[in-house]
Amino acid sequence: MSDEVIRRRVKVYGRVQGVFFRDSTRERANAHGVSGWARNMRDGSVEAVLEGEPDAVERVVRFLHTGPSHADVDRIDVDDEEPEGLTGFSIR
Repeated sequence: MSDEVIRRRVKVYGRVQGVFFRDSTRERANAHGVSGWARNMRDGSVEAVLEGEPDAVERVVRFLHTGPSHADVDRIDVDDEEPEGLTGFSIR
């Protein structure tokens, strides 16, 4: 295990609300030991912040490219940020 922690802010566009996207993101993040949060945005997108070991965060980001089975992801935007030391994963 690495001591390195990275943070990514991801915005996911498409049919991503009302399809258990946030809960699926939380499940995937928890499975990989990634902290952060996910929330629905007014424009119909989902925004998520992910913090953890680089490989684990990238696994969750890869999941967000498709999301759960009923989602239809058009595109995602990923930005690097400075880690804040988040613990756990919440839905906002």
